[in-house]
Amino acid sequence: MIRSVLFDTETTGLDPMAGDRIIEIAALELVNDLPTGRHFHALVHPQRSIPEEATRIHGITLEALEGKPLFGEVADGLLEFLGDGKLVAHNAPFDFGFLNAELSRLGHPALDGARMVDTLMLAKARFPGMPNSLDALCRRFGIDLTERITHNALLDCRLLAEVYIELTGGRQRGLLLAASGQGDLPVASYAAVGARPSRPIVPTEAELAAHKAFLAKLKDPLWVAP
Repeated sequence: MIRSVLFDTETTGLDPMAGDRIIEIAALELVNDLPTGRHFHALVHPQRSIPEEATRIHGITLEALEGKPLFGEVADGLLEFLGDGKLVAHNAPFDFGFLNAELSRLGHPALDGARMVDTLMLAKARFPGMPNSLDALCRRFGIDLTERITHNALLDCRLLAEVYIELTGGRQRGLLLAASGQGDLPVASYAAVGARPSRPIVPTEAELAAHKAFLAKLKDPLWVAP
């Protein structure tokens, strides 16, 4: 079992080195790159103003954050949830930059860049020259965007989790059914959930003989039992 965390931030602007701060952070737990349903979410008071242009993007005003905790009050819970596995984000250097700036203010060490998985880079490698924003990827993969009126860290995480599944090979429903103890469904049931039953391929005697003859030509073939 491999645990990782997918996360997203909303901020007061684009540059943490110029004083911009995190105002919302959300994270989803992934096991073997699939969401488990566990998540972390916090709205954070930035201790500064929020420009109107930023509010137009995420819909969050300073008034809405009155009484919300400071980043330092949620940092320990966030770090515990992030754990020590992979950290997945869309345009991950942006989110890492903001998180590391906030952690630095508290005297915490920066997140290890080796943990970073950037879904934007994955998308660019798969779809070079095409739009690869979260919205564009959702439309490309047929993921419902009706709730995404403004940016929202938790909703964006849930959408990105679906995109990430597609970017890393797609959800193999047959494997999930088997893992949940439903691997012996009849053919009709597999059809109903969009999965296919296994179809073992049994080689003929002639094919086995041809394969054996081919292996005999190889030096120390790995496929021959000692």
